[in-house]
Amino acid sequence: MHRINAGDLAHRLGRQAEAVCRRYLSAGCKRGNYWLVGDANNTPGRSLFVRLHDSPKGAAGKWQDAATGDHGDLLDLIRLARGLTAFADVADEARTFLSLSHPEPTPLPNKLPPAASGSVEAAKRLFAMSQPSVSSVVGIYLRHRGIASLPGPATLRFHPRCYYRAGEGEATQTWPAMIAAVTDLDGQITGVHRTWLAHDGTGKAPVDTPRKAMGDLLGHAVHFGIPGEVMAAGEGIESVLSVREAAPGMAMAAALSAAHLTAIAFPDALRRLYIIRDNDPAGDWAGNSLVERAHAAGIEAFVLSPVHGDFNEDLCAHGLDALRASIRSQIAPQDVARFLTCAA
Repeated sequence: MHRINAGDLAHRLGRQAEAVCRRYLSAGCKRGNYWLVGDANNTPGRSLFVRLHDSPKGAAGKWQDAATGDHGDLLDLIRLARGLTAFADVADEARTFLSLSHPEPTPLPNKLPPAASGSVEAAKRLFAMSQPSVSSVVGIYLRHRGIASLPGPATLRFHPRCYYRAGEGEATQTWPAMIAAVTDLDGQITGVHRTWLAHDGTGKAPVDTPRKAMGDLLGHAVHFGIPGEVMAAGEGIESVLSVREAAPGMAMAAALSAAHLTAIAFPDALRRLYIIRDNDPAGDWAGNSLVERAHAAGIEAFVLSPVHGDFNEDLCAHGLDALRASIRSQIAPQDVARFLTCAA
């Protein structure tokens, strides 16, 4: 079978450069002989420009990001836009694109209508334009917090330049950010949670409020795994992921605050709930309130208590073996055999 090499694919993509941009960089717009967008992650802006037609300055499909100096052809652009790493996957994506019909663009607006700030639609767009977190500063940040098992891109992603504004009238900044999907029990995104990070990933960004959520949060959570008869729920993402390190097979959810933890939705199949408590008055109130709700719904509830402020502090201070031993002493014997022995 005839195999198309990278140069051939890039050339064929260049002949449909505007169609490529409209598909993979839909947040951008056409200006003369160029397509302008914020970056290869489809962030709105004008930093990255793609040449749409051959010219004395270069071939169609060549692009450059003026902010970072990154440049390449449309294969590179597809790789970055889709978060792909293997060339075979990039080539498959390009071949799929080339096999489709791409009519001449119609004079419709170049951009989607603006989404209301903080809305569910704005949250969905932010998550869609983010990229896998494994090889990013998000991975560095979580490993720095003792968390080695990173969730998949359906839950946790990375945005290299996420907008941050402290308040009305304040200047907008951009920082790397961990982007977590807030979903309902059917897996539909209702919001996102942003954690702005230092550029090297060793901590949070030096801003007043490095964590913010947006969208419809009440009853929903950042879900890790599909809950069945047993699940655990807590407040913070890092605290919940720390417990997940010790019991990786158990479905868990981060409700993002004490108030939202008390209102978290129960799956129909749930029979036993572990409440990952923070060691403070708000954590006490949330734990007690959720125990009452669970018992009223006929669900067993157990409160898991950390030694320090939360389970991530415990993990960082004492290590995974000590954390696992602490959790082992607090959960039902049948769940020790089910969730902890495989992690030992």
